[in-house]
Amino acid sequence: MRKSDFFYELPERLIAQAPLQRRGESRLLCLDENGQVTDRYFSQLPDLLREGDLLVLNDTRVIPARLFGRKSTGGRVEILIERLLDSSQVLAHVRASKSPKPGTVIMLEGGYACLVKDRQDALFVLEFTGTLDVGEMLEEVGHIPLPPYITRSDDLADRERYQTVFARADGAVAAPTAGLHFDETLLANLARQGVDHAFVTLHVGSGTFQPVRVDDLDQHRMHAEVCHVSEATVSGIEETQARGGRVVAVGTTVVRSLETAARSGRLEPYQGETRLFIRPGFQFNCVDALVTNFHLPESTLLTLVCAFAGYSQVMSAYRHAVEQDYRFFSYGDAMFLTRNELAAFP
Repeated sequence: MRKSDFFYELPERLIAQAPLQRRGESRLLCLDENGQVTDRYFSQLPDLLREGDLLVLNDTRVIPARLFGRKSTGGRVEILIERLLDSSQVLAHVRASKSPKPGTVIMLEGGYACLVKDRQDALFVLEFTGTLDVGEMLEEVGHIPLPPYITRSDDLADRERYQTVFARADGAVAAPTAGLHFDETLLANLARQGVDHAFVTLHVGSGTFQPVRVDDLDQHRMHAEVCHVSEATVSGIEETQARGGRVVAVGTTVVRSLETAARSGRLEPYQGETRLFIRPGFQFNCVDALVTNFHLPESTLLTLVCAFAGYSQVMSAYRHAVEQDYRFFSYGDAMFLTRNELAAFP
């Protein structure tokens, strides 16, 4: 299986640079288990769900993880925090004309500073001074880390719109974008319809945007992300399955969390890192349907979607989306996919 098998042509004009005025206005491409495609709007999601189904949402919260500063020499530095280690230390990418060595001090806005403590492969361990809590400092001077394919700078509106309405666990540097389409009204309407919801937490890392650098997918090693599947969520899924309802994952991050927790063949509570790489041929254990955005060509997220709903069916649906001018990626439109048990890779 080659990376190039998952390439598709995408005009740059279809990459969404900003969110729509209201969350539920996005379009929704529906792909059923027979490969049939229909065009809808996200506000019609309740028509696709039924009483007894369970939505599983990722409650991670995007932190203002991008910082700008200068070294003592005056050289400009850009920091993208990958993971919070404790109240004063982080693991981060550091972009500068010359990589900083341990002991380097970086001056930041607001009178804050950080010390380069160590290096771990491509990442740096940074310790912040002038604050009792990294999170509080980020809220004051940090920037929302918009994805690299959004070519504008972040603005105040992104603090709310690049965040799900159910975000509560700080730690992501990228949004679980399928959840961006939900507002409180839609969730309330679904609850009245008898569609319950549960949560997992997966702190999306910047690795989600890193390109696959090998063509042979057997040689690709996934980046690590921290996830948590609680006992309450496991119980909710078991109850849903017992009554014949469907488990509907909102986003590929939810799929990876649940399938990581079910690698033994049985879903169990889980807390730790996941490097799960899902591609055609993967055996799913607990997810029946998926709400997801459109993903980059040759990405591990696209291989996951193809594994779930069928390679030829998904690639055909993507060509349809391009022809119909759907909006792509984080601030773009969405898909609703039903798991295809008979899907095979050519």
